[in-house]
Amino acid sequence: MSRRVLVGFGVDVDAVAGWLGSYGGEDSPLDISRGMYAGEVGVPRLLKLFDKYQIKATWFIPGMAFHFCSISLFIAAKGHSLETFPEQMAAVRDAGHEIGMHGYSHENPISMTPEQQKVVLDYTYDLLTEFNNGKPPKGYVAPWWETSKEGTDLLLDKGIEYDHSNMAHDSQMYYLRDQDKWTKIDYSAPAHTWMKPLERGKQTGLVEIPANWSVQIAHCNCQQFNAMQVPGRHDTDDLTFGTGGNVSNMLGGYVVPDYQFHREEQDFVFPLSIHPDVSGRPHVLMMVERFIEWINTHENVHWVRMIDMVQEFRAKNKPDAGAKMPAGVKAE
Repeated sequence: MSRRVLVGFGVDVDAVAGWLGSYGGEDSPLDISRGMYAGEVGVPRLLKLFDKYQIKATWFIPGMAFHFCSISLFIAAKGHSLETFPEQMAAVRDAGHEIGMHGYSHENPISMTPEQQKVVLDYTYDLLTEFNNGKPPKGYVAPWWETSKEGTDLLLDKGIEYDHSNMAHDSQMYYLRDQDKWTKIDYSAPAHTWMKPLERGKQTGLVEIPANWSVQIAHCNCQQFNAMQVPGRHDTDDLTFGTGGNVSNMLGGYVVPDYQFHREEQDFVFPLSIHPDVSGRPHVLMMVERFIEWINTHENVHWVRMIDMVQEFRAKNKPDAGAKMPAGVKAE
């Protein structure tokens, strides 16, 4: 039998939260309106596309996505994408998709104190659990894909089972290490004081589904949001797909998926990160649909939620003895 491939969409509902916390548009009514587009237009379009192909995805929802709503809805579903777009997020939930955590206002974890991180984590965990009919979230994506040194421990203490923010691989899941140590360069100090190798920390029981800048669709398909400095001048929606509408031109020329699907001999995962802000645009949505159809031409490919990837990984791979496990999860 051919190698087994698990493919899954991770939908980051950045919407208004993304402009408040990351993109530099917090003072621009124009940019906030683009966030509203994501929640009110992009989300329904993606839901319709997933339904057409019977795909269950994982939606990582900033708490803010659920606030400008009626009093009754506010009580039932607090928190920015969650609290701003309660009806659209309810449609995601009711369609049977997995719901995961993605901060509150897309704030950068490494810019926050440990206490601030914990408050955001606790609040969004509780509101997502309540919104999802008592079912707590199991997965987390760090806003900006920026993970703090305290983040892994906070997630484990909360019972989060997997993260989708780090990049130590691109097609294989792994147990995340914590407490890696490295020495930053200090040009004012003698060279021998900072010429030191990285020290590996300890493996934990937190499963990492690798993130990858090369297989994500956001406002800018690059590592630096270099066009996002002036409000109203974030003209990068078309950057990823301004390539003639050819499937072979998507996502970095499709070098990454083409390599994995045609040259990988072992089982692998192919998680894709998309955003309704961009993937809900008609020209991008059509390319996403073409990509789904391209994926479906391959053998032994399975569209799954990210929690399904994690459960399959845990069944086949055990963490190191003594590894700190997510609260409520046994090492076995």
